[in-house]
Amino acid sequence: MLDLKRIPVTAWIGLVLTAGFLICAIFAPWIAPYGKGEIVGDVWAPASGQFWLGTDNLGRDLLSRMIYGARTTIFIAVMATALSFSLGSILGLTAAVVGGWLDTGMSRFVDLLMAIPTLIFALVVLSVLPSTLVTLILVMGILDSTRVYRLSRAVAVDINVMDFVEAAKLRGEGKGWIIFREILPNALSPLVSELGLRFIYAVLFLSALSFLGLGVQPPDADWGGMVKENKDGIVFGIPAALIPAAAIAILAISVNLVADWVLNRTTDLKGGRGNG
Repeated sequence: MLDLKRIPVTAWIGLVLTAGFLICAIFAPWIAPYGKGEIVGDVWAPASGQFWLGTDNLGRDLLSRMIYGARTTIFIAVMATALSFSLGSILGLTAAVVGGWLDTGMSRFVDLLMAIPTLIFALVVLSVLPSTLVTLILVMGILDSTRVYRLSRAVAVDINVMDFVEAAKLRGEGKGWIIFREILPNALSPLVSELGLRFIYAVLFLSALSFLGLGVQPPDADWGGMVKENKDGIVFGIPAALIPAAAIAILAISVNLVADWVLNRTTDLKGGRGNG
Protein backbone atom coordinates (compact mmCIF):
# COMPACT_ATOMS: atom_id res chain seq x y z
CA MET A 1 0.00 0.00 0.00
CA LEU A 2 1.24 3.47 -0.86
CA ASP A 3 2.48 5.42 2.17
CA LEU A 4 1.77 9.09 1.50
CA LYS A 5 4.28 10.17 4.15
CA ARG A 6 7.11 8.48 2.26
CA ILE A 7 6.48 10.36 -0.98
CA PRO A 8 9.37 12.82 -1.45
CA VAL A 9 8.76 16.56 -1.70
CA THR A 10 9.85 16.67 -5.35
CA ALA A 11 7.31 13.98 -6.22
CA TRP A 12 4.57 15.91 -4.39
CA ILE A 13 5.44 19.03 -6.37
CA GLY A 14 5.28 17.07 -9.62
CA LEU A 15 2.01 15.35 -8.65
CA VAL A 16 0.30 18.60 -7.64
CA LEU A 17 1.39 20.50 -10.75
CA THR A 18 0.55 17.61 -13.08
CA ALA A 19 -2.85 17.17 -11.41
CA GLY A 20 -3.52 20.88 -11.85
CA PHE A 21 -2.79 20.69 -15.56
CA LEU A 22 -4.98 17.59 -15.90
CA ILE A 23 -7.89 19.26 -14.09
CA CYS A 24 -7.63 22.25 -16.42
CA ALA A 25 -7.54 19.94 -19.43
CA ILE A 26 -10.52 17.83 -18.36
CA PHE A 27 -12.79 20.60 -17.09
CA ALA A 28 -11.71 23.35 -19.49
CA PRO A 29 -15.25 24.32 -20.66
CA TRP A 30 -16.38 24.78 -17.04
CA ILE A 31 -13.22 26.47 -15.71
CA ALA A 32 -12.43 28.92 -18.53
CA PRO A 33 -14.07 32.34 -18.02
CA TYR A 34 -14.61 32.83 -21.77
CA GLY A 35 -14.76 30.77 -24.95
CA LYS A 36 -11.49 29.80 -26.60
CA GLY A 37 -12.13 32.02 -29.64
CA GLU A 38 -14.22 34.75 -28.03
CA ILE A 39 -12.89 38.31 -28.48
CA VAL A 40 -13.55 40.07 -25.18
CA GLY A 41 -11.18 43.05 -24.99
CA ASP A 42 -8.48 45.16 -26.58
CA VAL A 43 -5.42 43.68 -28.24
CA TRP A 44 -2.72 42.71 -25.70
CA ALA A 45 -4.55 44.31 -22.80
CA PRO A 46 -2.57 44.08 -19.53
CA ALA A 47 -3.52 41.77 -16.68
CA SER A 48 -6.49 43.04 -14.67
CA GLY A 49 -9.33 41.87 -12.44
CA GLN A 50 -11.35 41.01 -15.53
CA PHE A 51 -8.51 39.39 -17.48
CA TRP A 52 -6.12 37.75 -15.02
CA LEU A 53 -3.41 37.12 -17.64
CA GLY A 54 -4.40 39.90 -20.03
CA THR A 55 -5.50 39.38 -23.63
CA ASP A 56 -3.76 38.05 -26.73
CA ASN A 57 -3.04 39.45 -30.18
CA LEU A 58 -6.75 39.39 -31.14
CA GLY A 59 -8.23 40.51 -27.83
CA ARG A 60 -9.10 37.02 -26.55
CA ASP A 61 -8.79 36.21 -22.85
CA LEU A 62 -5.34 34.68 -22.40
CA LEU A 63 -6.32 32.66 -19.32
CA SER A 64 -9.16 30.99 -21.20
CA ARG A 65 -6.87 30.25 -24.13
CA MET A 66 -4.30 28.76 -21.75
CA ILE A 67 -6.89 26.47 -20.18
CA TYR A 68 -8.20 25.27 -23.55
CA GLY A 69 -4.61 25.01 -24.74
CA ALA A 70 -3.86 22.65 -21.85
CA ARG A 71 -6.70 20.38 -23.01
CA THR A 72 -5.46 20.24 -26.61
CA THR A 73 -1.75 19.95 -25.78
CA ILE A 74 -2.13 17.25 -23.12
CA PHE A 75 -4.69 15.23 -25.10
CA ILE A 76 -2.55 15.06 -28.24
CA ALA A 77 0.63 14.36 -26.25
CA VAL A 78 -1.03 11.58 -24.21
CA MET A 79 -2.53 9.89 -27.27
CA ALA A 80 0.71 10.13 -29.26
CA THR A 81 2.70 8.76 -26.32
CA ALA A 82 0.24 5.88 -25.85
CA LEU A 83 0.49 5.03 -29.55
CA SER A 84 4.28 5.22 -29.61
CA PHE A 85 4.62 3.00 -26.53
CA SER A 86 2.05 0.45 -27.62
CA LEU A 87 3.59 0.15 -31.06
CA GLY A 88 7.26 0.51 -30.14
CA SER A 89 7.32 -1.74 -27.08
CA ILE A 90 5.32 -4.58 -28.63
CA LEU A 91 7.41 -4.57 -31.81
CA GLY A 92 10.67 -4.24 -29.85
CA LEU A 93 9.89 -7.10 -27.48
CA THR A 94 8.66 -9.27 -30.36
CA ALA A 95 11.80 -8.63 -32.40
CA ALA A 96 14.03 -9.55 -29.45
CA VAL A 97 12.18 -12.80 -28.71
CA VAL A 98 11.61 -13.97 -32.29
CA GLY A 99 15.02 -12.87 -33.61
CA GLY A 100 16.26 -13.92 -37.02
CA TRP A 101 15.15 -12.15 -40.18
CA LEU A 102 12.24 -10.43 -38.40
CA ASP A 103 14.58 -8.76 -35.91
CA THR A 104 17.05 -7.78 -38.62
CA GLY A 105 14.41 -6.38 -40.98
CA MET A 106 12.56 -4.38 -38.33
CA SER A 107 15.76 -3.01 -36.82
CA ARG A 108 17.11 -1.84 -40.18
CA PHE A 109 13.76 -0.19 -41.01
CA VAL A 110 13.78 1.61 -37.67
CA ASP A 111 17.39 2.71 -38.29
CA LEU A 112 16.26 4.15 -41.62
CA LEU A 113 13.46 6.16 -39.99
CA MET A 114 15.74 7.41 -37.22
CA ALA A 115 18.33 8.56 -39.76
CA ILE A 116 15.85 11.18 -40.99
CA PRO A 117 15.48 14.19 -38.64
CA THR A 118 12.14 13.75 -36.91
CA LEU A 119 10.98 17.35 -37.20
CA ILE A 120 11.82 17.53 -40.91
CA PHE A 121 10.07 14.19 -41.54
CA ALA A 122 6.95 15.41 -39.71
CA LEU A 123 6.94 18.74 -41.55
CA VAL A 124 7.10 16.97 -44.91
CA VAL A 125 4.27 14.59 -44.03
CA LEU A 126 2.05 17.27 -42.48
CA SER A 127 2.59 19.61 -45.43
CA VAL A 128 0.94 16.97 -47.62
CA LEU A 129 -1.72 15.64 -45.23
CA PRO A 130 -4.36 17.76 -43.49
CA SER A 131 -3.31 18.91 -40.00
CA THR A 132 -6.15 17.24 -38.09
CA LEU A 133 -5.84 15.89 -34.56
CA VAL A 134 -5.85 12.31 -35.84
CA THR A 135 -3.08 13.06 -38.35
CA LEU A 136 -0.96 14.77 -35.70
CA ILE A 137 -1.36 11.87 -33.27
CA LEU A 138 -0.51 9.27 -35.91
CA VAL A 139 2.54 11.14 -37.22
CA MET A 140 3.90 11.92 -33.76
CA GLY A 141 3.17 8.44 -32.40
CA ILE A 142 4.69 6.52 -35.30
CA LEU A 143 7.84 8.66 -35.48
CA ASP A 144 8.35 8.48 -31.71
CA SER A 145 7.78 4.71 -31.60
CA THR A 146 11.21 4.19 -33.18
CA ARG A 147 12.89 5.38 -29.95
CA VAL A 148 10.68 3.14 -27.84
CA TYR A 149 11.42 0.22 -30.16
CA ARG A 150 15.18 0.60 -29.74
CA LEU A 151 14.92 0.80 -25.96
CA SER A 152 12.46 -2.08 -25.53
CA ARG A 153 14.42 -4.33 -27.89
CA ALA A 154 17.72 -3.61 -26.11
CA VAL A 155 16.19 -4.37 -22.70
CA ALA A 156 14.39 -7.47 -23.97
CA VAL A 157 17.56 -8.91 -25.53
CA ASP A 158 19.23 -8.88 -22.10
CA ILE A 159 16.22 -10.32 -20.27
CA ASN A 160 15.62 -12.99 -22.93
CA VAL A 161 18.79 -14.89 -21.94
CA MET A 162 18.06 -14.95 -18.20
CA ASP A 163 17.36 -18.18 -16.35
CA PHE A 164 13.67 -17.64 -15.66
CA VAL A 165 13.01 -16.99 -19.36
CA GLU A 166 14.95 -20.11 -20.34
CA ALA A 167 12.90 -22.06 -17.79
CA ALA A 168 9.67 -20.77 -19.36
CA LYS A 169 10.89 -21.87 -22.79
CA LEU A 170 11.73 -25.33 -21.44
CA ARG A 171 8.21 -25.57 -20.00
CA GLY A 172 6.91 -25.07 -23.52
CA GLU A 173 5.44 -21.59 -23.03
CA GLY A 174 4.56 -19.72 -26.23
CA LYS A 175 6.17 -16.53 -27.40
CA GLY A 176 3.16 -14.47 -26.28
CA TRP A 177 3.55 -15.74 -22.71
CA ILE A 178 7.29 -15.06 -22.73
CA ILE A 179 6.82 -11.54 -24.07
CA PHE A 180 3.96 -10.39 -21.85
CA ARG A 181 4.42 -12.49 -18.70
CA GLU A 182 8.17 -12.93 -18.44
CA ILE A 183 9.96 -10.09 -20.25
CA LEU A 184 7.52 -7.15 -20.09
CA PRO A 185 7.12 -7.07 -16.26
CA ASN A 186 10.90 -7.06 -15.86
CA ALA A 187 11.34 -4.36 -18.50
CA LEU A 188 8.94 -1.94 -16.80
CA SER A 189 11.55 0.13 -14.97
CA PRO A 190 13.35 1.55 -18.03
CA LEU A 191 10.08 1.72 -19.97
CA VAL A 192 8.35 3.74 -17.22
CA SER A 193 11.29 6.12 -17.11
CA GLU A 194 11.16 6.49 -20.89
CA LEU A 195 7.37 7.02 -20.76
CA GLY A 196 7.78 10.31 -18.93
CA LEU A 197 10.51 11.46 -21.30
CA ARG A 198 8.47 10.50 -24.36
CA PHE A 199 5.45 12.45 -23.06
CA ILE A 200 7.60 15.52 -22.50
CA TYR A 201 9.10 15.09 -25.95
CA ALA A 202 5.59 14.81 -27.43
CA VAL A 203 4.58 18.11 -25.79
CA LEU A 204 7.70 19.85 -27.10
CA PHE A 205 7.32 18.25 -30.53
CA LEU A 206 3.69 19.36 -30.82
CA SER A 207 4.59 22.85 -29.67
CA ALA A 208 7.34 23.06 -32.30
CA LEU A 209 4.96 21.91 -35.05
CA SER A 210 2.32 24.42 -33.99
CA PHE A 211 4.90 27.22 -33.80
CA LEU A 212 5.89 26.40 -37.39
CA GLY A 213 2.24 26.47 -38.48
CA LEU A 214 1.69 22.74 -39.13
CA GLY A 215 0.39 21.66 -35.74
CA VAL A 216 -2.95 22.55 -34.17
CA GLN A 217 -4.78 24.95 -36.44
CA PRO A 218 -6.72 28.09 -35.37
CA PRO A 219 -9.17 28.74 -33.81
CA ASP A 220 -8.19 25.74 -31.63
CA ALA A 221 -5.65 26.63 -28.98
CA ASP A 222 -2.44 24.90 -28.00
CA TRP A 223 0.51 26.36 -26.16
CA GLY A 224 2.96 26.22 -29.07
CA GLY A 225 0.49 27.99 -31.34
CA MET A 226 -0.12 30.63 -28.67
CA VAL A 227 3.61 31.37 -28.53
CA LYS A 228 3.58 31.88 -32.30
CA GLU A 229 0.48 34.10 -32.21
CA ASN A 230 1.89 36.43 -29.58
CA LYS A 231 5.62 36.39 -30.32
CA ASP A 232 5.54 39.87 -31.88
CA GLY A 233 4.45 41.33 -28.55
CA ILE A 234 7.78 40.44 -26.93
CA VAL A 235 9.38 43.39 -28.73
CA PHE A 236 6.96 45.72 -26.88
CA GLY A 237 7.47 44.07 -23.51
CA ILE A 238 4.17 42.16 -23.64
CA PRO A 239 4.47 38.75 -21.89
CA ALA A 240 1.62 37.05 -23.76
CA ALA A 241 4.03 34.69 -25.57
CA LEU A 242 6.08 33.93 -22.47
CA ILE A 243 3.12 32.60 -20.45
CA PRO A 244 2.40 29.55 -22.66
CA ALA A 245 6.16 28.97 -23.01
CA ALA A 246 6.43 28.90 -19.20
CA ALA A 247 3.48 26.48 -19.04
CA ILE A 248 5.29 24.09 -21.41
CA ALA A 249 8.40 24.21 -19.21
CA ILE A 250 6.46 23.69 -15.97
CA LEU A 251 4.52 20.75 -17.41
CA ALA A 252 7.75 19.14 -18.61
CA ILE A 253 9.41 19.54 -15.21
CA SER A 254 6.39 18.28 -13.25
CA VAL A 255 5.92 15.17 -15.39
CA ASN A 256 9.64 14.43 -15.15
CA LEU A 257 9.50 14.63 -11.34
CA VAL A 258 6.60 12.18 -11.26
CA ALA A 259 8.31 9.84 -13.73
CA ASP A 260 11.48 9.76 -11.61
CA TRP A 261 9.47 8.88 -8.51
CA VAL A 262 7.51 6.15 -10.31
CA LEU A 263 10.76 4.75 -11.69
CA ASN A 264 12.23 4.48 -8.19
CA ARG A 265 9.12 2.75 -6.89
CA THR A 266 8.97 0.36 -9.84
CA THR A 267 12.64 -0.55 -9.40
CA ASP A 268 12.11 -1.24 -5.69
CA LEU A 269 8.99 -3.34 -6.25
CA LYS A 270 10.17 -5.37 -9.22
CA GLY A 271 13.80 -5.83 -8.28
CA GLY A 272 14.44 -7.76 -11.47
CA ARG A 273 12.31 -10.74 -10.36
CA GLY A 274 10.88 -13.14 -12.90
CA ASN A 275 7.24 -14.17 -13.09
CA GLY A 276 7.86 -17.72 -14.18
